[in-house]
Amino acid sequence: MQMESQMEAVKVEGFGPDSEVEDLGRCVDEISTSVSRLEQRVNEVEQFYLTTGNMELTITKSASAFKEKVKEKQLTGLEKQQQEASQREAAALKRMQELMRQFATILRQITQHKWAHPFMHPVDVEGLGLHDYYEIVQKPMDFGTIKSKMEAKDGTGYKNVREIYSDVRLVFKNAMKYNDERHDVHIMAKTLLEKFEEKWLQLLPKVAEEEKRQVEEEAKAELDVKLAQEAVHANMAKELSNELCEVDLQLEKLRQIVIQKCRKMSTEEKKKLGTALTRLSPEDLGKALEIVAENNPGFQPTAQEVDLDIDAQSELTLWRLKVFVQDKLKLAGKCSEAVVCNNINNNENTIKSNSKRRREISDALTKNAIKRNRKLSPNS
Repeated sequence: MQMESQMEAVKVEGFGPDSEVEDLGRCVDEISTSVSRLEQRVNEVEQFYLTTGNMELTITKSASAFKEKVKEKQLTGLEKQQQEASQREAAALKRMQELMRQFATILRQITQHKWAHPFMHPVDVEGLGLHDYYEIVQKPMDFGTIKSKMEAKDGTGYKNVREIYSDVRLVFKNAMKYNDERHDVHIMAKTLLEKFEEKWLQLLPKVAEEEKRQVEEEAKAELDVKLAQEAVHANMAKELSNELCEVDLQLEKLRQIVIQKCRKMSTEEKKKLGTALTRLSPEDLGKALEIVAENNPGFQPTAQEVDLDIDAQSELTLWRLKVFVQDKLKLAGKCSEAVVCNNINNNENTIKSNSKRRREISDALTKNAIKRNRKLSPNS
């Protein structure tokens, strides 16, 4: 945080007593910790809205306190939602039971038909020698199995009328599939299926109406839960917004304290600061001008020509500039040292290379001179 760098300036030469520096340092640490916690809470609420498809950015309460408070409020809302859901489920179950009762009447009429006896119990595959039955019929079904499942109390029974309807049709479809269309069982199954479908069409509008109602109620229940969650998070966001305002006030108070505690910069120090600013890189100079603009709304840091009056700046701005310039020039100095060392090494290598080359040329000239002298010698 910028406030931390300001405190470093204070510790170096802005203040006198160490106790005052320590007190302000503790204030900065506390505010920094608070801001970190607030950022976590903001991220939590932002994640909630992202996962629910709402891109609106809001904020909420503390990481731990937030979770507990949200949980507490959600429990209250969820209890109400659960009560309403239980009431809806009980009403839906009652309506479905009534539909099943009406369907049972239809089924009883079909099973009491004189041709229904072949379908009342599972097919005696072994007794009748139907060795290929399970190859043709993948899912055997009979009215005895359907009745047992309708009366089941252990949770394995039918959940709705369409499940029973599907199994009744399966009884007749299996018989028609396995037996030739001229076979008595095939004819009996086809006849009973037609009668069953006629009666089913009379009940179907009520079934469709109930199914539509259940879909609408489920959608409404989901929407109610979502709205309840959003309401909780919106309240948390409002509370956190107040906390953020309090942090801003604390920062402003601390800023005023820092301004009051900063000693005035001497004329010589201001002169050195102005000179140091001219040594900054264009990018760093732009950042320095932004520091000036923070406490000087009329100052334009991005203008093509900037007239910076050092004497007109506040003490806090001057100290912030000094710390910023010192850091940047120190970093630039290290980089310059590295460049100088690199250049020196390159120069040394160049000198060595040139020296070696000169020695090679000198040796070559010497050898040529010796050869010429031998040719010119009278003894040769």
